[in-house]
Amino acid sequence: MRQPALALTQLARAAGCAAKISQVDLRAALSSLPTFDDARVLIGHATGDDAAVIRLTGDLALVETVDVFPPIVDDAFDFGRIAAANALSDVYAMGARPLNALALVAWPVEELGLGPLASLFEGAAAICEQAGIAISGGHSIVDVEPKFGLFVTGLVHPDKIVSNAGLQPGDCLVLTKPLGTGILTTAVKRGHLPAAGLAEAIEAMTTLNRSAAEAMLAADAHAATDVTGFGLLGHLANMLRASSAAARQPLGARLEFDRIPVFEQVHTCLAEGLCPGGTRRNLQYAAPNAHFAARIGELEQLLLADAQTSGGLLIAVPENRLPRLLDELDARRVATGAAIGAIVNSEVAGRIEVA
Repeated sequence: MRQPALALTQLARAAGCAAKISQVDLRAALSSLPTFDDARVLIGHATGDDAAVIRLTGDLALVETVDVFPPIVDDAFDFGRIAAANALSDVYAMGARPLNALALVAWPVEELGLGPLASLFEGAAAICEQAGIAISGGHSIVDVEPKFGLFVTGLVHPDKIVSNAGLQPGDCLVLTKPLGTGILTTAVKRGHLPAAGLAEAIEAMTTLNRSAAEAMLAADAHAATDVTGFGLLGHLANMLRASSAAARQPLGARLEFDRIPVFEQVHTCLAEGLCPGGTRRNLQYAAPNAHFAARIGELEQLLLADAQTSGGLLIAVPENRLPRLLDELDARRVATGAAIGAIVNSEVAGRIEVA
């Protein structure tokens, strides 16, 4: 198998989940999509949750999600691993167990050859094997920009679904992976950071959120989401909007900046102006409903909006169950379990205060 003449990321206009369509544009495009009246659909697109959930029987529901993005690293094997872990994360965030995966790939065959494509599939298959599932099929096309992802199905009891719409006042927020993957990968792509500087981030991006999800279920979490392309602020805002609508009362959040875990070298990269365009778009979208303490400058704000790929779970539990959640994360050797803030009543739904 021949090595590609071009680096994968040099063929990508955006890296990983930073390639997502902005929330403003996405909401505008989806505004005309009808909501189909089907009692089997327990969770659809209306709440912007991590996956769709369809009831099959009284005690069984099907979870469906799909994630596809351009390469975030140049190593094809790692690209496959990261993309697979990212796609599986949506199933774990819903409290479900994965069932099966289908692969979706767009590949510049003439430019990159088939060797790296085979490595990509090997990487994705390795992660799926860890999750206990197979890649049983898929679809491929030729394209000038490489893209890869998975359509993943999962199973969950209808009464055990963990949605993004269950936040309650007083809930504590716990994040299970550090922030900064978008900033670090941008620094490598632009030649400001050696590829070795991504080792810690790649380790996190290729770690399944399965153990974090098991801890979440053991602690009877109220709500959860995984933090990916819309950044911490964007995904938290989605949770607040969905939960405010469900509770019929406006909910907000307070975050403690110093408690938020961050990868090494991220602050240095930000200071050098190394920031993906998706991160800046995320901050523009989040800014109207976010209030930052005076000490939280633009660089810190960008970090909170950084477009993550295969990020951690953001889990909400009542304050009296926070110790249980942290203990469960520790028992399962989840590397990060940071209590970063709380849910509060608010005059405006979705308002986020950062101290």
